[in-house]
Amino acid sequence: MENKKIGSVLVIGAGIAGIQSSLDLANSGYKVYLLEQTPAIGGTMAQLDKTFPTNDCAMCIVSPKLVDCGRHPNIEIITNAELGKVTGEAGNFKVEVKKNPRYVDEDKCTGCGACTAACPVSIALYPVEKIYVKLKDEDLKKVEPILEKYRGQKGNLMPILQKINREYRYLPEDILRYVSDELNVHLADIYNIVTFYNSFNLEPRGKYIINVCIGTACHVKGAPGLIEALENELGIKVGETTKDKNFTLETARCFGCCGLAPVITVNEDVHGKLKREDIPKIVKHYKSLEEKQDA
Repeated sequence: MENKKIGSVLVIGAGIAGIQSSLDLANSGYKVYLLEQTPAIGGTMAQLDKTFPTNDCAMCIVSPKLVDCGRHPNIEIITNAELGKVTGEAGNFKVEVKKNPRYVDEDKCTGCGACTAACPVSIALYPVEKIYVKLKDEDLKKVEPILEKYRGQKGNLMPILQKINREYRYLPEDILRYVSDELNVHLADIYNIVTFYNSFNLEPRGKYIINVCIGTACHVKGAPGLIEALENELGIKVGETTKDKNFTLETARCFGCCGLAPVITVNEDVHGKLKREDIPKIVKHYKSLEEKQDA
């Protein structure tokens, strides 16, 4: 008599591959046990900023899969556990799993971190370092009003960083150290935020951000030639800023206006159906605007 096959599957490792395999199997009707040695699923991909070769946001890809995996009725996630003894044969395995203690009720845990603060055992994950940065007077005049406006408010770090980024057009290191000291927030936590969001910049950027679309339509219509013309006109390469801090040259994959290809944007202004010979006129226009403001 043949052994009856068990209709369940054990997936070992809850990285992006394990999560996708679990979802595919669960959607096929199998009961899936997803085993992960660390306390949380997501693996290395959850720690990345961008993915190759598309340069897409890693968390934008993996986050929906994390949610689907956690909510799927056919998937049981077993974290903080290790694979033990395996016996049986193909189609009918018996597996022993060693589950390490968490010392909290997982069914009630919301991830708020309150248990860490209330724990009688002192655990310093990373102590907040006192940095004591002394800013220049002109920087204090810009930064202090921003800090005072949001000081004491819950979740104030993000709007403070946004205001400073808008004021300086990037986030200077000494300013971030000063904010870390004033808000009593670890500098590593601040850098976790500013390196995740594309709206924040750690390098100085120009007053005019020139973005060249390199999507398929624009590429075919001559975007590479526009980039070359802009580099020659501005004396910089893609990703760089002119010495006078007036222009920054960047590229983007698609602006959603393929009918105007090839397209560039200068801040909020859109310039479409361009040719190489149009570039000097466009750059000259924005240089003249800057000269009028300086006059």
